[in-house]
Amino acid sequence: MQHALEDFFHYLTVERGLSPNTIQSYKRDLSQYDRFLQQELGVKSWDEMTRSHIMKYLHHLNDQGRSSATIARLLSSIRLFHQFLIREKVTEQDPSLHIETPKKERKLPKVLSSDDVDKLLNIHAKDPLSARNKAMFEMLYATGLRVTELVSLKVTDLHLTMGFVRCLGKGSKERIIPLGDMAKDAVENYLQIGRDALVKQKQTEELFVNHHGNALSRQGFWKVLKAVAREMGVNKELTPHTLRHSFATHLLENGADLRAVQEMLGHADISTTQIYTHVSKTRLKDVYRSYHPRA
Repeated sequence: MQHALEDFFHYLTVERGLSPNTIQSYKRDLSQYDRFLQQELGVKSWDEMTRSHIMKYLHHLNDQGRSSATIARLLSSIRLFHQFLIREKVTEQDPSLHIETPKKERKLPKVLSSDDVDKLLNIHAKDPLSARNKAMFEMLYATGLRVTELVSLKVTDLHLTMGFVRCLGKGSKERIIPLGDMAKDAVENYLQIGRDALVKQKQTEELFVNHHGNALSRQGFWKVLKAVAREMGVNKELTPHTLRHSFATHLLENGADLRAVQEMLGHADISTTQIYTHVSKTRLKDVYRSYHPRA
């Protein structure tokens, strides 16, 4: 069974050209699936698989308290894998066929108010690390980059004189995103007083580096964000995407075109971007309830 999984991951890498992060996600999903089938249900080969096996796995996930969105994602991975097995003639039937996908609960993304964003970005860039932090947060709020995209940026992706940054998003799709003056100034300051001091003699291509001069990881960024938010008195619940969500919501609240926001965020489908219009309407209701005398 493991051999078929390895072939599938190779197919995703070579033929589908998926990113390392996406492939890791498939590996996690299908390793859990494979382990449950063998250890809990005694399945020895993919030929033995039936619809009942998959349903038992989905019920197991539900019993564990997994969200409908997580179960839907896992089922999507399972479907793609079984379609691969048929295409490669490892099996003759797809046991995942006709299994209904759980309806996802669309949770509205958490966003910061403009005041909280101002607090978070009010970093005094007095040393290399604080200059880096200010540049990172200003850039995230100015561009709506994903955290993975931010930490993958290379110095050569910056075009400061033209005022934009080049980024490779999901599926290696290139985006050109405008960079506002405040973000541009913060990045220039980081390049002048911060990055060289952190990198020292190392040959590091990435724009944002840790205190050892190596490329900053997603986990490293997350630790920095939580620490800075605490220091700056931002007591809201944060996620790595909070500034991305805030970027999109604040643009739409101030009259930006939905298609333009979709382009900047790198969403393949505009329905993904439309969730931010719901956030805006929710905030509009809050304002109405707070300030209208007969609300």
